[in-house]
Amino acid sequence: MSEVAGVRPPVSTTTWTILIAISLCHMINDVMQSMLSAIYPLLQEEFALEYWQIGMMTFAFQVTASLLQPVVGMVTDKKPMPQSLSVGMGATFVGVLLLALAHDYWVLLAGAMLIGVGSAVFHPESSRVARVASGGRFGTAQSLFQLGGNFGQAMGPLLAAFVVVPLGRPSIAIFSVAALIGSAVLQRVGHWAEGRRKAAPVREIPALPLARNRVILAISVLALLTFTKNAYTASLSSYYTFFLIEKFNLTAQQSQVMLFLFLGAMAAGVMLGGIFGDRFGPLKVIWFSILGVLPFTLLLPHVGLVATGVLSVIIGLILASAFPAIVVFAQELVPGRTGMIAGIFFGFAFGMGGIAAAVLGVVADVRGIEYVYNVCSFLPLIGLLTIFLPRMGRL
Repeated sequence: MSEVAGVRPPVSTTTWTILIAISLCHMINDVMQSMLSAIYPLLQEEFALEYWQIGMMTFAFQVTASLLQPVVGMVTDKKPMPQSLSVGMGATFVGVLLLALAHDYWVLLAGAMLIGVGSAVFHPESSRVARVASGGRFGTAQSLFQLGGNFGQAMGPLLAAFVVVPLGRPSIAIFSVAALIGSAVLQRVGHWAEGRRKAAPVREIPALPLARNRVILAISVLALLTFTKNAYTASLSSYYTFFLIEKFNLTAQQSQVMLFLFLGAMAAGVMLGGIFGDRFGPLKVIWFSILGVLPFTLLLPHVGLVATGVLSVIIGLILASAFPAIVVFAQELVPGRTGMIAGIFFGFAFGMGGIAAAVLGVVADVRGIEYVYNVCSFLPLIGLLTIFLPRMGRL
């Protein structure tokens, strides 16, 4: 099968072992980056950090990934390099060790950037492998791939709360073992993907299904929708623990458990989004997810602790369901450019979320955390731009 050709293979050829393997490695990758944000309160206390410095760490991770991922995606579209997957996990391994052993703030920034490099290498090529192994179940394959990532994001705060906080920051080095295991698994996955690539006939990249300007507009809208989702998610991932501690006087461990509820709901939402996208079409899922979450985000800053937990679960579930649908929609718009699309949506749009996190950190220093959540509650209104997307029947 040639993924470049954009041909839908028979559903019966779905390679579940490969999908599960890259999903597990996605989990390892995202545990590391989720732990980064989860240990912010610990780092703030140990290094006397201000909110803008915390925002800069998120910026260092996400923008590193943002700048590299589209480049990696475009390069690997021309020459797929599945063996690079294990190298990317190696960068994550080094970044985790730097976080564990750092004695200066700049070393923390370097660790965050290396985790970003690992993410930049991992996402475009692994997204291509997921599509190759999908057997035509593109939405389900993307969901299973992303499920590992979201589950990893959800596990990060729990591991930080019950391992890193009691044992201290050096205990982060324990998790570097998982990165080594992931690198070994990805070496096997890369070998499988390389074999499929060499066995496939060489075909030309198909023409765009719509006029070029129409495709550019649609991709821009999808990227903006992803930015909206990621900006809101970045506000919760980076500052939710501080918001809960400040408003409800929770301990660091209690706040991280609450963050786990939100991230766990996102893991469930991303799986459901892909399954429903295959059944009802990506566009319907995008409409439901981006706009359907608005009433709940508007309520979140104004309710008590229990309601905050309930709303966090609902918001995570609905908001995350859009991402697999957005990625599959974009892949249909630009067939044969899976790496570039992964670079844009896993990289660029996530990087813009990192910029938003840095800006929100400055705003939080000036106006307070609760003000930040009041502003972010209106972000889903940008979802109205979905009206500019073409109907799937035209693709």
